[in-house]
Amino acid sequence: MISSPHAPGRSNCSITLPQSSGPAFRQKTSQPNGKLINTERTTADKTGNWAILRQLAPYLQKYRARVLVSLAALLVAAAATLAMPVAFRYLIDLGFTSGGITGSSPGYVDTVFLALFALATLLALSTALRFYCVSWLGDRITADLRNDVFSQVLTQDPQFFEDLKTGEVLSRLSADTTLIQSLVGSSISFGLRNAILFVGSLIMMLITNLQLAGIIVGLLLLVIIPIMLFGRRVRRLSRDSQDKLADSSAMAGEILNAMDIVQAFVRERFETNRYTEATNQAFHSAIQRNKSRSILTAMAIVLIFGAIVFVLWLGANAVVSGSLSAGLLTQFMLYAAIVGTSGAATAEVYSDIQRAAGATTRLLELLHATPSITSGKAAITTADSTQSIADFTGAHVHFDNVCFSYPSRPQEKSLQGISFTANPGETIALVGPSGAGKTTVLQLLLRFYDPVSGVIRINGTELPALSLDSLRNAIGLVSQQSVVFSASALDNIRYGNLSATEEQVRLAAIDAQADEFIRRLPDGYHTYVGERGTRLSGGQRQRLSIARALLKNPPLLLLDEATSALDAESEHKVQDALERAMSGRTTLVIAHRLATIVNADRIIVLDQGRLAETGTHDQLSRNNGVYSRLASMQFNH
Repeated sequence: MISSPHAPGRSNCSITLPQSSGPAFRQKTSQPNGKLINTERTTADKTGNWAILRQLAPYLQKYRARVLVSLAALLVAAAATLAMPVAFRYLIDLGFTSGGITGSSPGYVDTVFLALFALATLLALSTALRFYCVSWLGDRITADLRNDVFSQVLTQDPQFFEDLKTGEVLSRLSADTTLIQSLVGSSISFGLRNAILFVGSLIMMLITNLQLAGIIVGLLLLVIIPIMLFGRRVRRLSRDSQDKLADSSAMAGEILNAMDIVQAFVRERFETNRYTEATNQAFHSAIQRNKSRSILTAMAIVLIFGAIVFVLWLGANAVVSGSLSAGLLTQFMLYAAIVGTSGAATAEVYSDIQRAAGATTRLLELLHATPSITSGKAAITTADSTQSIADFTGAHVHFDNVCFSYPSRPQEKSLQGISFTANPGETIALVGPSGAGKTTVLQLLLRFYDPVSGVIRINGTELPALSLDSLRNAIGLVSQQSVVFSASALDNIRYGNLSATEEQVRLAAIDAQADEFIRRLPDGYHTYVGERGTRLSGGQRQRLSIARALLKNPPLLLLDEATSALDAESEHKVQDALERAMSGRTTLVIAHRLATIVNADRIIVLDQGRLAETGTHDQLSRNNGVYSRLASMQFNH
């Protein structure tokens, strides 16, 4: 029976805005231009790049062996490179004189060149091994990161997708992870190699000539400071570029998903211009980023090589004066060249690190997102036993003074003091004008949202205490907008029960009046139905959705305008199938066509979020209330 202690039209709902516990990127502030700024990102800009990238360390730790092999190969390659200038020094100082090759050591030149060839071979092998290992790490870590981010996104509640477009999520999963793949699989290794060469060459320069090396170290310290400061600008521009790229991707996805509307309203040129504007904004942002990166690279090369050239000029004067040998100057020059090239390369890698740090921040926002709907631990049981939900049919549903407002519209009360009970095996119809709160009732049952106040129970257990898996496994949903995946008809129906046999799938299709049209498809049940089921009619897609819900065989069935896309003949057939399917299970039906619910056990009429009236079709038709008015318009017509 309906339990409603509050008179229709009155409610003691007290709406209290919930505290935000979601991901940081939900905390946004409006700007005069209508756009939203992520306040967390402003804070993130102050965080060091390495502090951000260190959060990827757990992914590297899973593959420690390959990381160690890569580092070993890197050190061997760097050692081979640093040994070459020493070989050239001895070749010049001991193998040559001003008159040519000395007669006292005829085999010395051969030995030095053999040593150089051996070093080159060692360098080649170690470089190849390093390249393979770091490339494998880049691909593997990127795949792991994509899997983890996607898995985390799937656990989020609907409010998450109100704040963040799905196109932006896809952009982060593709473009941002590609940057991280490039960083892990190439840039970090390349940067470490050049950093080791840079430091190693500086040490060797100090050993070669302390005075000249001291001068160059002092100059390089002065050079690095402006490079680091300018690098922060590159990082901010990289973040902005990635955001604008994500915006254009989100827009493209939205347009492509609505192609029938775009073409029906002849808005191809309008949408093309809108997308062009978005891509141009992304382009100009990328140009600013690349311009800054170019300036940073040029600054690094000029400053570093300027310092080196100045010191080499001092060294050349020392050779002329006789205080320094030609071999030592050659060794010093080679190390100086390595310092210059590795320093410039490190500066370029630093730009890649800036971009990857921005991409990592965006991915970590998704990875660390916490859904506002948390799962309980209890499982649904019968009132008098601990049976699994799969062992009984029907469910006892109780709404007790439930009030609700959507997070995006906190001042608008979607439900106000709703109380009713649905007994096992009952069919309850929810009717009322558009916006009355009918679909909201189903969303609360599925725990897509939690009530602002009041309690919802299934079999005596409050929904927050139930595990989400147990709750949702007990519910079958057929929504108004039939969702069909780009797979075969068989796979679409089997989505309701992944372990179902083909025969069970076929029986569910028969019950949903879908078997006949499926068998007429080119490959029958194995026919690919196209993206979002574009190769099927609206009624055929809806019947696939109904078959999917029937195959799940849940004790609680939710039908949200399940026959809205069907013609009169198909609707009659599916209605018969649904009535057979509803037998023995609790069913909540939303219907605008009142003819489909005249046989419901009870009809609950909602109006502006309130429970207006309840009863059977005959009772409500005589009440001269909301239902009577709706019935009069439909049946008289």
